[in-house]
Amino acid sequence: MPQPSLGRDVREIDKVAWIRIEDGRILSTRSRGKDVWYLPGGKREAGETDVETLVREIREELDVAIVPESVTPVGTFSAEAHGQAAGTLVRMTCYAADYQGTLRPASEIEELAWLGYPDRPRVSPVDQLIFDHLRAQGALT
Repeated sequence: MPQPSLGRDVREIDKVAWIRIEDGRILSTRSRGKDVWYLPGGKREAGETDVETLVREIREELDVAIVPESVTPVGTFSAEAHGQAAGTLVRMTCYAADYQGTLRPASEIEELAWLGYPDRPRVSPVDQLIFDHLRAQGALT
């Protein structure tokens, strides 16, 4: 189904995010100086594929290596962007994937946490939509 035109006054931020669920909880990150939790990931650089963006962003943020051949699409979600000018949307393309290494906060990430569905109010608006989707699938408790 075609997406409606965003028009000139709406800005869209295009991001790629990692969905990592263990024991009914999802891996989330909080950047330095932020009061809201976000799924790990970020914006693609010029010429990058979604998988290349995911691999780079997760290495930068969490110091682990995504296993590229394990990357599986979860879905794409859009909502108003938290902390941006009114009318700014974020479009989050989400992927599940295996990783190698030990998760630890790196770069701008201050802390990481495993959040459950009751933590939904603590995450960004687009992440709230993702929490709802994962809860409906029975993946998030």
